Amino acid sequence: MKFSEKFDKVLIGVIAGFVLPFIVGTIIFMFSSGNQSLHSYLVRIADSNIVTHSITLCVFPNIVIFLLFNQFDMLRATRGVLAITIVWAVIVFAVKIL
Repeated sequence: MKFSEKFDKVLIGVIAGFVLPFIVGTIIFMFSSGNQSLHSYLVRIADSNIVTHSITLCVFPNIVIFLLFNQFDMLRATRGVLAITIVWAVIVFAVKIL
């Protein structure tokens, strides 16, 4: 069983598409927070009205894993990444409306 066959599951794509934005958000926090706590950093983002921009910036790297899964012909995993990215888009839309 090849690597691509072993990990070509929708659940793998969903997990990757869900976890990667949190990893990117953590990296952004580490480089841009200065000496702020996580709570004060999130309050600053909320007060600046850039919550949807921040979520979108964190979800954007899902394109990379989508294209990687597609390149390795892992279409089930690609489907999972696409599904969770659509869920993230609905979340961004809901936050923007509310």
